Amino acid sequence: MATNCCYILAFFLLFINLSSFGKGDGNNIGGASYIFGDSLVDAGNNNYLPTLSKANIKPNGIDFKPSGGDPTGRYTNGRTIGDIVGEELGQSHYAVPFLAPNSSGQAILYGINYASGGGGIMNATGRIFVNRLSMDIQIDYFNITRKQIDKILGASKARDHIMKRSIFSISIGANDFLNNYLLPVLSIGARISQSPDGFIDDLINNLKGQLTRLYQLDARKFILGNVGPIGCIPYQKTINQLNENQCVELPNKLALQYNAKLKDLLAQLNENLPGAIFVHANVYDLVMEVITNYQKYGFTTASRACCGNGGQMAGIIPCGPTSSMCSDRDKHVFWDPYHPSEAANVIIAKQLLDGDTTYISPVNLRQLRDL
Repeated sequence: MATNCCYILAFFLLFINLSSFGKGDGNNIGGASYIFGDSLVDAGNNNYLPTLSKANIKPNGIDFKPSGGDPTGRYTNGRTIGDIVGEELGQSHYAVPFLAPNSSGQAILYGINYASGGGGIMNATGRIFVNRLSMDIQIDYFNITRKQIDKILGASKARDHIMKRSIFSISIGANDFLNNYLLPVLSIGARISQSPDGFIDDLINNLKGQLTRLYQLDARKFILGNVGPIGCIPYQKTINQLNENQCVELPNKLALQYNAKLKDLLAQLNENLPGAIFVHANVYDLVMEVITNYQKYGFTTASRACCGNGGQMAGIIPCGPTSSMCSDRDKHVFWDPYHPSEAANVIIAKQLLDGDTTYISPVNLRQLRDL
């Protein structure tokens, strides 16, 4: 059961997982996306780690056509929001997981995915899963990629590629609450010794340093999603014995506190880091809109997981070979106790691609690509 509690983060923030866009080869690369984050943004890195947090088991990926329905390490039934966005932006293929054997040579010029299920801003986040890649480690890995790009393109063209043709997408933060500060037993000491405000300030300060480090490695186009309504996932509703229309108050309250400070941080970085643009994706409100008005979007439930077991919402035991699975996957907002279905991802991706400042600002993803 521990294995998937972290994945919600990816759910709300998964949209940030932009795969590579544009076409070309050699020195004529159309564009790239370098992806940092957790769970559903993870496209397979955890497959190569000895960890309790894995999604390379059936029926995950059952609707993912490129694999013929076999699991790839994505924590959903089909495409992630990043996959969908990448396709819309004209990608030639998906960004390769950094730990995969084929993440070398020309592949790195189209983008690399560093995300890891269970990862967080803080290095201690996700320790319940034994292994995961924290944001600091993910940036360490990008530093390796950065040097490889220099070798392939030469220093001048490499810098141009990173600064002008690459998007850096970061979806991180929810695990720092669900699998750190709010984790039963393991976090009780932290909650006694540190107030919510103090913990959130630590998150923001650490994230500021991480984003600045990416900037120093020539990253210029950033998109960051805030933390979604983590108190509304089937897992949280089930363990707290809520009805379908209720959400757990504390996780959502913490998410909103963090989100307010994240927005301020991005405004500060936009002002203080010359040449950079930090796009803010209001994932909390976007996902809450889909959950609240699910029938308007063609869903029959926004509370029950399609794949899972335990409780009236199938929200306790993660999706796996022995799980019960619904037959109408496109009618469920949630694929499993923590992640959205491909059908929900399509709706969310559309807003991020072409939406107005209600959900993404100062520009949307299509506009960010063209800057």
